[in-house]
Amino acid sequence: MAAILVIKTGALGDVLRTTAILPGLQRRFPDLELTWLTAPAAVPLVERHRLVKRVVTCDPKEAGSLAAVADMLPGIHWDWVLSLDDEEPLCALASSLDAERVSGATMDGQGRRVYTDDVEPWFGMGLLSRDGKEAADARKRENQRTHPAIYADMFGIEEGRPEFPLAQSTIEAAQAFGRDQGLFEQELVIGLNTGSGGRWTSKGLPTERVVSYGGALATSLGRPVHFLVLGGPPERGRNDEIIAGINGLGTKASAVDAGTENDIPTFAGRVGLCDLMVTSDSLALHIGLAVDIPVVAFFAPTSAAEIELYGLGEKVISTSDDYCSYKKDADNSTITVERLVAATLRVLESTAGRRRLVSRPQG
Repeated sequence: MAAILVIKTGALGDVLRTTAILPGLQRRFPDLELTWLTAPAAVPLVERHRLVKRVVTCDPKEAGSLAAVADMLPGIHWDWVLSLDDEEPLCALASSLDAERVSGATMDGQGRRVYTDDVEPWFGMGLLSRDGKEAADARKRENQRTHPAIYADMFGIEEGRPEFPLAQSTIEAAQAFGRDQGLFEQELVIGLNTGSGGRWTSKGLPTERVVSYGGALATSLGRPVHFLVLGGPPERGRNDEIIAGINGLGTKASAVDAGTENDIPTFAGRVGLCDLMVTSDSLALHIGLAVDIPVVAFFAPTSAAEIELYGLGEKVISTSDDYCSYKKDADNSTITVERLVAATLRVLESTAGRRRLVSRPQG
């Protein structure tokens, strides 16, 4: 048995995309027994994965939570610990475990956060970079390799892709939602996840641009389009504006509210109803890829190069000087309606006839 511990608690999208390493680990270690340490909010993203044997939860900000995990894990001898977060408590935990090998962030003898040599290609672009933030930022801007490719090379495994298996009850609930909203099989449903989630506001597009995109796409297609407007609690206000704007266009475009209070599986089920999703660099993007939905993904403050689309769509990348600057106010004005519509038309053409995760009722 190869006992491997993955420590990855956040952010949610990063947790999901990191599941891409699991098939490669399983091929390298056929007797793999994998435990995943993650935040409580991220449990739905990994608990149903076919290669995750056990999920342990931990909130790095709560001493009691860390103490409980510290009492639980040291009794196990690990063949390999993959410590993929750089928070000090998690680095300390990784360094305290009984392990043949540790890869990733840990603590040195002086109590400083460090990382192992084998993960330099990734951590060298982050906050713990041995060469300082300026060099790390430059490497991130210059990088042209995807997250799964970098991780596969670091860990000596074959490159994989994320998986997010949904329970049958979740699929059936999404089907019922689609039926109630009149989203029928023969119609076109485009998901819109265009908000920013709060950390980098320039990840999201202005609502008026989203509405204009909806009208322009319907006009270009010359057929009715249902836009399923997606997002989380911070997007409630902007989603209301988008829904009202699209429904007020007087064209063949109509907007449906997917809700903003859904749990992660419910959200994923509703993404699974879509023929294509237009999305920011967010959890929704990673969910779409993990449930095999074509995407048009747009990028301004963050790196498009890191994202592997697995042949499922196109990237629309800012051409402004501050692209990939990780600035909250990065200029995203070059992500225009025209570019988004053109990309959408190409992806729809190249993915026509694909079978969706969630089937819709016949109208």
